This record gives sequence, C-alpha cells and structure tokens, in this order.
Amino acid sequence: MAGETGRRIVLASRPKGEAVPENFRIEDFAPAPLRDGEFRVRSIWLSLDPYMRGRMNDGPSYAAPAEVGGVMTGEAVAEVVETRHADFALGDTVVGAFGWATHAVSDGAGVRKVDRKAAPLATGLGVLGMPGLTAWVSLNIIARAVAGETIVVSAATGAVGSVIGQLAKARGLRVIGVAGGAEKCAYAVDELGFDACLDHRVEGGAVELSRLIGEAAPEGVDIYHENVAGVTLEAVMGHMKVHGRVVVCGMIAWYSPEGMKGAMPSPKLWRTILTRRLRVEGIIVYDHYRRYPEFLAAVTPLVQDGRITWRETVAEGLEAAPQAFLDMLKGGNFGKQLVRVGADPV
Repeated sequence: MAGETGRRIVLASRPKGEAVPENFRIEDFAPAPLRDGEFRVRSIWLSLDPYMRGRMNDGPSYAAPAEVGGVMTGEAVAEVVETRHADFALGDTVVGAFGWATHAVSDGAGVRKVDRKAAPLATGLGVLGMPGLTAWVSLNIIARAVAGETIVVSAATGAVGSVIGQLAKARGLRVIGVAGGAEKCAYAVDELGFDACLDHRVEGGAVELSRLIGEAAPEGVDIYHENVAGVTLEAVMGHMKVHGRVVVCGMIAWYSPEGMKGAMPSPKLWRTILTRRLRVEGIIVYDHYRRYPEFLAAVTPLVQDGRITWRETVAEGLEAAPQAFLDMLKGGNFGKQLVRVGADPV
C-alpha cells in the first residue's frame, strides 16, 4: 500500500457507564515499512463481539484492556498485500486480531489461513470462526452434552448461541433458546430447529420467564449456556437439575454498571449452585485454539451441506463500526455482527 493512507478506530476514552460514540475516534495513518518476518494485510471483514466492551474498561481480566489512543481490538478476515514473511504469501486470505483498521501489520502470531473454497469468507469470523469454536468447545468439552438432555441457550440467535443450539440438536438434545423479541424466537424455532424459544423481554421479567422455562422444560434443565446473565440467569437457575452444568460464556447484561442494577443476589445464586450440586465453568476460547483443526473437521461439512445455517448483520464501511457495536450491545443485531471493510479478493 505504498503511498496509501490507512484508517483505524481507536479508543478515545473509557466509558463511564454505557459505551457511547464519543468513546471512539477514527484516524488516518501512514503505513510503516515492513521488517523481516512481517506481512501487511488489508481487512475485508471485521468482527464485532460483546467481549470488546470489557476490553474498553481498565481493570484486571483474562486479557489486557485496550489502551486509550490504541486501536480497538478485534478479529478480521484479511488479504496479505505485502510480505516479508516466509509462511505468508501475497494474496493469502487470513484471520487474525488485526483490530478495527483498514490495514495492519503482523508477525504471524495467532494468525490462521482461510480456505476460500470451503465456505464464504465471512464464516471465518462466525460459524467457522471464534464463535463457532466457542460453541463447539462449550457443548463437547465443557458441558459434555449427552443425547436426551435439555439445554437452555441464552442469546440464542447470536453468533455463538445459534451454533451451539444447532450442534446440540444434531447431538439429540432438547434445545430451548432465549432471545429478544418474537422475530428472533421464531427464527430460532423455524430456521435453526430449536424445540422452543422464549422472549426475555416478556412482561413480568424473570418471574414470568421462569414460568415459561418451567413449561418448556418440565423435567428441568441439564445444561445452561450463559451468554447474557441478567433476568435470563435468574429465570433459568431455579430449573437446573441436580448435577447440572452451567457454561459461562458471556454476561452482556452486566458489561456496564447500569446492567448490574437488580442483578440476582449472590447468596441466592451460590445457594442454588450448592444445593443442586452444579458444575459451573467459564470458557475463554483462546484456551482452546489448539482444537481449531478438530473443530473445523467436525463442523465444516455441516456448514457445507446446510445442516448448520447462520445469519449475519452487516454494517458497511469501517466508519460504521462504533455505532454497529453499540447497537449490538443492546441486541440490535440478528446473528453475527460484521463490518464490511474492503472488497473480497479478486
């Protein structure tokens, strides 16, 4: 990209409460020369994910926070446009943590190549990417799901929830989704094949949602895949079977201080864990990247023959990323939230 100018979105300030557009800033930048062992990419698709909200905060976590003035973190599908790296050639299509930017430089750490012929490129950020791997590990490695069990999946039509629900159905489980709104719930049942899907926005909050879960799972819940916390967590916990499993993948309702208001009291939560003898385990997908080949071998054929389907919400242009991200945090997306940054390779 000699002579070209790239664009990037940086963290302008840390949120005080809910994240707002003013927390982001878009900048132009000039490319730096490559060193031996590096390559440059141009981004095609940018992934927006709820975990990014946590990176905007300054505090201890499983990963370092985004720096104020630094590029917002995020994975992208990209094309190699310049290289001084022996393992990455011009034209290679790759997925890596290139951030919210039109161009980036990498030494190859954590970058994987994408087979353009296997599936559409954007699936490398969704059903065949980090969300898909998260779903597959959650179901098979952490929950150790068994045919005939009942699983409740929150954020059921999101990038992770939609995949774990379909994988669970293929395994022979009864799948109950929880999503926001009648349209998403209908999609979960009619298109994804869930046995039932409940609207967490139901009038009556956690009490009414709990009643509906009881109707959908009269014998109780074996597995709860936690993506949102909030009223859904409170509604589900009372229906967990003895020796049930809770996989904690995300807590989007609690990512801002406002979301913590009215949260389920800790004593009630801990007592339920004790009395039901529940196994609760968090999943940080980066701990399981060594399983990528195993995951792709299992799931790619299901995507190719249509046994697993997916849906995407696409924002056009890097400049659209901040608002698309904020909308996603409030449930404004349907399926995987992506940003189209550049054209597909020729």
